[in-house]
Amino acid sequence: MIYSMTGYASAAAELPAGSLTLELRSVNHRYLDLQFRMPEDLRTLEPAMREAISAQMQRGKIECRVNYTARTVVAEATQLNHDMLKRLADWSREVQTVLHDARGLSVADVLRWEGVLDRPAASLDELRGALLELLQKVVQDFAAARAREGEKLKDFLLQRVEQIEAVRQAVAPRIPAAVAAYEAKLAARLREAVQGGDDERLHQEVVLFATRIDVDEELSRLSAHLSEVRRILSKGGAAGKRLDFLMQELNREANTLGSKAVDTEVSRASMELKLLIEQMREQIQNIE
Repeated sequence: MIYSMTGYASAAAELPAGSLTLELRSVNHRYLDLQFRMPEDLRTLEPAMREAISAQMQRGKIECRVNYTARTVVAEATQLNHDMLKRLADWSREVQTVLHDARGLSVADVLRWEGVLDRPAASLDELRGALLELLQKVVQDFAAARAREGEKLKDFLLQRVEQIEAVRQAVAPRIPAAVAAYEAKLAARLREAVQGGDDERLHQEVVLFATRIDVDEELSRLSAHLSEVRRILSKGGAAGKRLDFLMQELNREANTLGSKAVDTEVSRASMELKLLIEQMREQIQNIE
């Protein structure tokens, strides 16, 4: 399949102590650039995650974002830490011994103190296990999203290939008539040059004729390059760089065809070819 470098996928897992989410998003890039945004407690999993994601994508700028949100704990699941309560009481008495006007701690102050309420928390092993499961699902969804986008790009490119081929086939039969017209025009100039004895003028006209009428080679190479584009799109895989190279070759032939044009229709065909090739080149920038 043809894969786009643009994709997005996400998934979430509900744990007893909170929710875990994982997102993958990517845009086109010349090389593979993989960045992680995740809690430091889970950083030890980054190498494994990097390997799993890199196995799915060879080029593109990818951002992997991991978030963990602790759940609001219901009252019956919360217990008071009596050791912390005793410690706060001791601290409060010590402070009031020195600062007689110090206000004592209220119940709300105590409950807000970190460590007073024992809340169930997800263990690191539980988080890591859930994250690796999420990663498998997200990577699969991510690949599917890129494949869907790649299929659209493939269809777009094949449509342009057919349009370029139609232009090529339309212009090819015009070449003999255009050459014949140019020959007639040249013959009149040659007769004028010979009568005037201008050998240098005759030589220049012959050289110009030889260089301008030979477009069969350009048309043949256009056809060959289009066949190679079809083959690459049919084969699939990482095709972006090869297709981009072929766009350069197609554009070169279109430019040469325009420079050798012997009538306005051939010139117009050259411009149309360059427009279609540029449309293809822009979309190919998104192909892996």
